[in-house]
Amino acid sequence: MKTVSLDINYEEYSSIEEMAPRDQALVREAIEAQQGSYARYSGFNVGAAVLLEDGTVVRGSNQENAAYPSGLCAERTAMFAASANHPGKAMVCIAIVGGFGLTLSEEPCSPCGACRQVMAEYQTLSGKPLSVIMFGTKKAWKFARVDDILPFIFDSFNEK
Repeated sequence: MKTVSLDINYEEYSSIEEMAPRDQALVREAIEAQQGSYARYSGFNVGAAVLLEDGTVVRGSNQENAAYPSGLCAERTAMFAASANHPGKAMVCIAIVGGFGLTLSEEPCSPCGACRQVMAEYQTLSGKPLSVIMFGTKKAWKFARVDDILPFIFDSFNEK
């Protein structure tokens, strides 16, 4: 047996102003997307914005339903809309925000496991890294690729 270490690198920002202009704009798109959230049951409103390789931005927000788990997370709403409406265009970055009552949380909003796996699938399909921004008002994190938030990605494409 041997012990193996896994290092995850990411950038941490204390305010949106520290971020690159492109990332600031994408976070602002995610904040706008949060306003379309329907979170009657959890009260936690999430917004996401996906940047495509051609500069197009696609927004999504979480949509809950009384027939749980019929709802959908903001991240998957945005990614599925991007794929359906812009087929063949790689997703290069996704920004995620969240908070109770249409506010923004102080801590970064982290995607669930299902959303991370969908991000991984689109990253694999494009053959390009998909960066992930998790934003909070007191700090934000930027990961260069999905692998950094989902190590040991399940990848059925590699089946022989």
